[in-house]
Amino acid sequence: MNMKSVLLSTFSWISVLAFAFHYMEVQPDEEVTLQCSNLSSHRVHLFWFRSTNRPSASRISSMISPESSVTFHEGFQNGKFSMTSNTSVLFLEIKQVDSSDSGLYFCGELNNEKFIVYGATNLKVQEGRSQNPSTMILGSLTVFLLLVIIGLIVKIRKFHTGIDLFKLKLNMQRFLVNN
Repeated sequence: MNMKSVLLSTFSWISVLAFAFHYMEVQPDEEVTLQCSNLSSHRVHLFWFRSTNRPSASRISSMISPESSVTFHEGFQNGKFSMTSNTSVLFLEIKQVDSSDSGLYFCGELNNEKFIVYGATNLKVQEGRSQNPSTMILGSLTVFLLLVIIGLIVKIRKFHTGIDLFKLKLNMQRFLVNN
């Protein structure tokens, strides 16, 4: 199932209200804080979800109101995630991100058994820059051959300089012998 069909199936049971979409690209092991506007003017059940390449979205965390305690749902109770809110913004902090944290994160409220989405962030954690072994071998071979070529150029120059000095000495000796 591709991301488009996941989003369509996910948003079929969600209403969107003043939707704001963001894109973030981060390095592994960084700390990230996602945020979206809290558009509700009354006490509501606030939540964060994550959608990946799976058929359904995963509920990360929720709270009854900005002042209440946070409930972390299955798979997100490891201390890596932190949810906070003030009266106008809902935050989700993710510590030491890795590639498994990539996905579409969205937040909103549950109101009368209907989810209302305030905003979403597509988070992409870059893959580690592990080098392909053939690239490493070709790079090393290129550097080695470059050093060999430079060494040969230096050696040839020294050889030509030596020949020129030899010719100069020979000419000097001939000149001295003839005079």
